[in-house]
Amino acid sequence: MIGHELIYNLLEEGKNVTKEDIKEILDRAKNKTGLSHRDIAILLQAEDEGDIKEIFKIAGEVKKKIYGNRIVIFAPLYLSDYCVNNCVYCGYKRNNDFKRRKLTREEIQEEVKLLEKMGHKRLALEAGEDPINCNIDYILDAIKAIYETQNDNGAIRRVNVNIASTTVENYRKLKDAGIGTYILFQETYHKPTYEKMHLNGPKANYDYHLTAFDRAMEGGVDDVGAGVLFGLHDYKFEVLALMLHNEYLENKYGVGFHTISVPRLKKAEGMDLNLFPHIVTDDEFKKIVAIIRLAVPFTGIILSTRETHEMRKEVIEYGVSQVSAGSCTGVGGYKESEEKKNKPQFEVADNRKPFEVIKELIDEGHIPSYCTACYRMGRTGDRFMQLAKSGRIQNVCGPNALMTLLEYALDYGDGELQSTVNNMIAREIENIEREDIRNLLLEKIDKIKKGERDLYL
Repeated sequence: MIGHELIYNLLEEGKNVTKEDIKEILDRAKNKTGLSHRDIAILLQAEDEGDIKEIFKIAGEVKKKIYGNRIVIFAPLYLSDYCVNNCVYCGYKRNNDFKRRKLTREEIQEEVKLLEKMGHKRLALEAGEDPINCNIDYILDAIKAIYETQNDNGAIRRVNVNIASTTVENYRKLKDAGIGTYILFQETYHKPTYEKMHLNGPKANYDYHLTAFDRAMEGGVDDVGAGVLFGLHDYKFEVLALMLHNEYLENKYGVGFHTISVPRLKKAEGMDLNLFPHIVTDDEFKKIVAIIRLAVPFTGIILSTRETHEMRKEVIEYGVSQVSAGSCTGVGGYKESEEKKNKPQFEVADNRKPFEVIKELIDEGHIPSYCTACYRMGRTGDRFMQLAKSGRIQNVCGPNALMTLLEYALDYGDGELQSTVNNMIAREIENIEREDIRNLLLEKIDKIKKGERDLYL
């Protein structure tokens, strides 16, 4: 699946190219048809400032054509920091000595209510791997508790799940529980590095971890999200490996990654960043995001609060389509963050409240979206990708984003935000080409203003 020699050869062959070669690749990338592995290897090694600026520019144009000005908003919810693995880079590793905990059902619902008060509708559920303290039944009950918890107009409409690789049977249970996307980071595709980073525990099994999406697909989970932890190995190798993995899934199951996450290695309890020789610079990180956007133009790119406010603002312009907001990365963190009781998995760099994130996105001309309609309408897996690539998905994504933003403004915003959102909606409606969609959106907006909620196309 991940041919190491193939990647080494691609990178070697991609070193000696001309500016004309790069221009030809970027001209083709404008067509939103993706890139070949050779193309990716060449762009990853581009060093000329003019070439890199052109990569950023075209990535921004491609993103705009596909996603418009929408940015999906979500938050993580950490359930348990019990873990039997000993991953060198992780604050939850087994050898770290701290008082571990997992949330009770009541505590989960308390956290959810706080997230709902922030306006969140979409969560990414996170937990360490521990078959005794955090087994699949605990995860399933947590999902049930999340969906059952409502707070005034607040409700979580979709739970995406980021837990350890598991069995086909367990993936089937997750699917039946109503999850959205199953997310799993390979951390590093470079097998020798993977073995150095994962000293023992179930996660130390490279092949079992790598084939998790095969078992997920067999279990009926057709929306999967991948990622690596950039900084464990050479980022150029990792990007090419991600693309090989995506191609493998497309060839075998008809659909690749729904999303790709791009976390960078950050300081965590019990680790020393100076011991990692492949730390990704800011300039390299920007290039990673832009090239992934060109390589898989219809795949969502997720950015967490590991990155600073300034970095998040920049890479949104040429690649990122989903961001977390107001995140806490420790168990019970939303309730206890002010008391400094929780033990975070890693350090957060963007500590703004969701309201601040939303307001800035709007000021920058973006439409913050809490939409979860595709999951509930069955627009997942290959069906979603077919609609996305045809352009027809735009008929629902834009209107649905506007409706969720209006909900947010009415339920959690002040008068100024409500006025700003109303003006944005009025402008955006003028850009909707189909009259029937425009009229349907106007009808639903009127209903939302009268108190109805969770309306979508």
